[in-house]
Amino acid sequence: PYTLLTLMAVNTKQMRLGTCVTNPVVRDPTVTASLLATLNRISGGRMDLGIGRGDSSRRVMGKKPTTLARLEETVRIIRDLTAGKQVVYDEKPIQMTWASHGVPPVWVAGYGPKALNCAGRIGDGVILQFADPDLIKWCLGFVREGAEEAGRDFSQIRIMSATAVWVSDDLAKAREPVRWFPALVSNHVVDLISRYKPEELPEGLTAYVRDRKGYDYLHHAQVGSSNAEFVTDEIVDRYCIVGPVQEHIRRLKELEALGVTQFNIYLMCGEEEKTLEIYGRDVIPALR
Repeated sequence: PYTLLTLMAVNTKQMRLGTCVTNPVVRDPTVTASLLATLNRISGGRMDLGIGRGDSSRRVMGKKPTTLARLEETVRIIRDLTAGKQVVYDEKPIQMTWASHGVPPVWVAGYGPKALNCAGRIGDGVILQFADPDLIKWCLGFVREGAEEAGRDFSQIRIMSATAVWVSDDLAKAREPVRWFPALVSNHVVDLISRYKPEELPEGLTAYVRDRKGYDYLHHAQVGSSNAEFVTDEIVDRYCIVGPVQEHIRRLKELEALGVTQFNIYLMCGEEEKTLEIYGRDVIPALR
């Protein structure tokens, strides 16, 4: 993503930029820190770091996500290096003395109780990859617990809801381009089911994967992929935002009331410029 982020950094003046999300193991943490510090310099301090365990990117390569302990250590290293501090890495002292535009805010992505607790302990923000109000409430409970354990003010942690959207008066038509998104989320859900007891996870999160027959990562996050055949209309409506403009406005106001401070659209559904145009003209002004 860093080539695209460079283009965005030199061609914009106000918008914030960032990864959504990277992870500790696809690149060495020192490389990620250098990339972020460079982009922070080019953009005038507008970079954010979105980071998770590497569920999708690692599984696409046939590998497992890394651990939360490694994620926490990576965040510490990146924060210290982008602050210009000296750190000991692989038993050697290293320092980016040229890093001069501050430490990028860190957004931690997660679904399960432990990852969300981690986000509350170390994150400037948390990334929640759906727009379901009940699930967001459930997630924020663990974020709050993590913040309180670390002696932090939960109200200072930014909350991002990230999902796929489609604007159309034809609801049936609107659902199809985004059906891939709950299928993508299902990979995280299946992983959670393997690591937690049934009573530790909400039925609203786990029930829909029971009819899932598998997932082909060769067609990961693709519109129209057979990976999404098991995803019902009800799940699309809960996890994504679809329908006419007024429905998008209503759902976003509902998320705002829950404490969501930022909404991120996954622009991977087709007609991306049209979606941006509609949001810029009709949706965003209604939320100001």
